[in-house]
Amino acid sequence: MPIWLDQLALVRRALADNAPLSFEEMLILRDLGGTVARPMQPPPGQVPRAAAALLLLYPESGELHLPLTLRSARLNQHAGQVSLPGGATDPDDAGPEATALREAHEELGIDPASVELLGRLTPFYIPPSNFLLSPIVGYVADVPPLRPNPSEVADVFSVSLRYLQDPANVREENWERQGVPFRVPFYAIDGHKVWGATALLLSELVARLRRADIG
Repeated sequence: MPIWLDQLALVRRALADNAPLSFEEMLILRDLGGTVARPMQPPPGQVPRAAAALLLLYPESGELHLPLTLRSARLNQHAGQVSLPGGATDPDDAGPEATALREAHEELGIDPASVELLGRLTPFYIPPSNFLLSPIVGYVADVPPLRPNPSEVADVFSVSLRYLQDPANVREENWERQGVPFRVPFYAIDGHKVWGATALLLSELVARLRRADIG
């Protein structure tokens, strides 16, 4: 049996278990003392904008991969960062899944009809954009033809699920933001530092896969 079929079965088992994870299992911004330094929910009185992102799995070279985008430097928010296709919910979207599929189509040309929806990861707050983001996991049976929208995407590249599961590919550095030092964990992928919201949701999937594999 191809490795990707075993991986896909593991993903399905992992997403069927929605038990909460601890922060210790995920890549999350911390202060120098090790305390989590980002909110997962909006502050009291703050009304966030609903948003969604698509984590799209597909078989390539015998194992599951997923596409990551390098956001255009011309965007107002998160410019130049590595991300997943996603964005704010439109009034006509029938829930987070519809938002994630629409955004993936707009950014990468992915056909929504080709995507099998597998489940959701934990929604979390993104302060700079005031988004409450719902991560959606999907699957397509073949390598999708990716057509990046140049107004939003500067580049697109793929990473294997096995690469993300290898702890050797996780790094941590001390960065300074607005004069405050932080510990920033990230995935080192093809010369990119994948951190922030993208690292957080990818690491949740990895943690859930680890739980399902042990179980």
